[in-house]
Amino acid sequence: MAAHLNEPAGRVTLESLRRDMRDHGAWAEDRAVTRLLHALELTGGARHRAVATAMALVEGARARRDERPFLDAFLQEFGLSNQEGIALMCIAEALLRIPDDATADRLIAEKLATGDWSSHAGKSESLFVNASTWGLMLTGGILELDPTIKTDTGGWMRKFTRKAGEPLVRLAVRRAMRIIGGEFVVGRTIEEALARSARETDVALCSFDMLGEGARTQADAQRYLKSYEHAIDVIGAAAAGRPAQEASSISIKLSALEPRYSLLQHERVMRRLVPLALALARRAAKAGIQLTIDAEEADRLDLSLDVIEALAKDAVTRDWPGLGLAVQAYGKRALDVIDWVAATARQQGRRMTARLVKGAYWDSEIKRGQERGLDGYPVYTRKLTTDVSYLACAGRLFKNADVIYPQFATHNAHSIASVLELAPADADYEFQRLHGMGRLLYAEAARQIVKFPRVRVYAPVGEHKDLLAYLVRRLLENGANTSFVNRFMDEEVPVADIVRDPLSEMERLETYAHARLPIPIALYGDRRNSRGIDLGNPTEIQTLREELSTRPPTLPLAGPIISGKLLPGGARPVTNPADRRDVVGSMRDATPDEIVMAFDAGAAAQASWNLRGGDARAAMLDKAAGLLEADRAEFHQLLVREAGKTIADAIAEVREAVDFCRYYAVRARRQFATPERLQGPTGELNELFLQGRGVFACISPWNFPLAIFAGQVTAALAAGNAVVAKPAEPTPLIAARFVELLHQAGVPPQALHLVPAPGRLFGEIAFAHAALAGVAMTGSTATALTINRSLAARNGTIVPLIAETGGMNAMIVDSTALPEQVVDDVVTSAFMSAGQRCSALRLLFLQDEIADQ
Repeated sequence: MAAHLNEPAGRVTLESLRRDMRDHGAWAEDRAVTRLLHALELTGGARHRAVATAMALVEGARARRDERPFLDAFLQEFGLSNQEGIALMCIAEALLRIPDDATADRLIAEKLATGDWSSHAGKSESLFVNASTWGLMLTGGILELDPTIKTDTGGWMRKFTRKAGEPLVRLAVRRAMRIIGGEFVVGRTIEEALARSARETDVALCSFDMLGEGARTQADAQRYLKSYEHAIDVIGAAAAGRPAQEASSISIKLSALEPRYSLLQHERVMRRLVPLALALARRAAKAGIQLTIDAEEADRLDLSLDVIEALAKDAVTRDWPGLGLAVQAYGKRALDVIDWVAATARQQGRRMTARLVKGAYWDSEIKRGQERGLDGYPVYTRKLTTDVSYLACAGRLFKNADVIYPQFATHNAHSIASVLELAPADADYEFQRLHGMGRLLYAEAARQIVKFPRVRVYAPVGEHKDLLAYLVRRLLENGANTSFVNRFMDEEVPVADIVRDPLSEMERLETYAHARLPIPIALYGDRRNSRGIDLGNPTEIQTLREELSTRPPTLPLAGPIISGKLLPGGARPVTNPADRRDVVGSMRDATPDEIVMAFDAGAAAQASWNLRGGDARAAMLDKAAGLLEADRAEFHQLLVREAGKTIADAIAEVREAVDFCRYYAVRARRQFATPERLQGPTGELNELFLQGRGVFACISPWNFPLAIFAGQVTAALAAGNAVVAKPAEPTPLIAARFVELLHQAGVPPQALHLVPAPGRLFGEIAFAHAALAGVAMTGSTATALTINRSLAARNGTIVPLIAETGGMNAMIVDSTALPEQVVDDVVTSAFMSAGQRCSALRLLFLQDEIADQ
């Protein structure tokens, strides 16, 4: 087992392993890769032998290319690198779920019309792929193919598309797509899947995955639970008492059993989910089959290990060797997970299984890290590094084979050959592959290598309507241009190029981290990204909870802040919208005279503020961004208590406000620090410094009381304007605290004023004031129209209005949509991004069928 920094030798505990795991996940990538290299068990001779074995496997498979399954051939020809492949995949997935003929017709016509099919005609040796190219499985018995297809494929396809409304054509295309769907799904029911397993040696030993990407409701969770229970019973009956390693097994997703499966809901998950997962584990133990908990996103790793630990401690199943989990090698914590599994198994006196995969959510992990402004990524940024990590993890699994049964899921010839080199002579282990992929490679390995280990097939089971998420993930993993699956049968790619030793390749790198993929905190070239909080790290969540539970010694007060002074007056309480008993602070509205006073003061100060120049103003905004990040806990609490935000939304809003400060600092330096060179009417070049206009009125909404307030105010200040800000009536405390922060950062109090007030009263005074030079508002369209009319009625110079209005989201959902994705998109875009209430949401269903789902 690896040495751990936090514990003396001989005193490694499960908790210390978990602490080290979290630490290693936060390491810079170069440091994490160096640790990998030190952990690698392959000698120089073993590496050379692995390359030679891999070359022999690829050459042998290429010599038998006519035996490869359709899907391997299809991915090589179409993949995801051209619009034809994408069009076919869209049809293959969506058409299977379309209940009405009219929509099916339109989809077929649209997608087939987009492709350059002639570029693929005749390129593949697979008759099946060529049949798909020439007619998408439409043989002469269904539709006579026009002889011009070989000379004018594009014209033939256009004629074909015009005929797409014919029922005969529709049925034929449906048949073609069902065949493609059948390459991904081993059966629509577990009974059908087992029947196929019994008659086809290719899928004789499986790990069945009941399709479904995660519950969104308790009803979903109950449905998935019943599906798992039934599958375990049926698979167990078919096992007929064979040892668990020699019988088909089941894979389950914990997120399918609990709709709130996130670390923020840890207590709820442990209370509700653990009993369900424990019952399934005991059921599988009684049936004598393996149960593997599938890997999910990095955010859920700590939570998943908590659940697995609870299952491992169950004395009832201690003698059962079937409890296992999947480990993703692209994660920086993969080695630590294996160490933890081994330590858990030893502590509980049991043997567990570990399925080593390279990882299925790389794109999402990278995007999520960027979106959250983390210090680094939870995964390696190079595929090459993931390959090395896979080998290091394989060695670690064999090192702990006394308590772990290793399972190696890969379609890569070099990875297979390296595992064979790493395996001790008497090792008991297995390989795994995806249903529909890698069959020819493993068949060749079994032919060439004496006593090649057993091969288990990861086999999806379910209706075609549940196929989308699985299909997309498999295609992203295996359909990319760099994928081994995509390249290993391509004769134009030399065998040596696709079985290179990843360690030798890494020696040529200047840096282990991908040079073109900056860490999230450095995502923007011209400014620092706002710092986020890792909601997958229990330590950071605990710190966040403590910050949110700490009440300020005195209640904050919001009122008119004129020239830096909070004006006194009678105040009323501000309460938490989620719990009116919780008094957050107090506030009072500005009087008409105070509003006038603010505009007068702003007008007097604007010229000197403008003369400070863009560089000076930018420095203040950058300082404000730093202060906001330093005081983010206070703003998180205000956003949760005064605005009713969720914790995740509060974090995101503070970060957006920080981004606004830094973004407008960049704009101030670029546009207000140096002159613009403009061409005059006779061709001469004139220099013009951009200047502020005067006093801006900034009117912000309730749904983003910090972010939009900050965006309006900092934009106006950056341009050299003085600002009179009117916050949303329900959230004056947040606005008041941000104004104080800007003053603390150096913005002159005379240039920035706060006037909480009812909208109508503020408008009557502000829009008539002679000093008003512009209005920035976010709110309803009706309010914007009212402001526009008021400004149009003024005498003198036209006052610009910058208005963001509407706030109404529309989502068009048709019968091809996956209901789970619809729910996720609604929650993310309608409620989080736009901040809408339920009453403001409108969904347009083009088909009634999806509404019933």
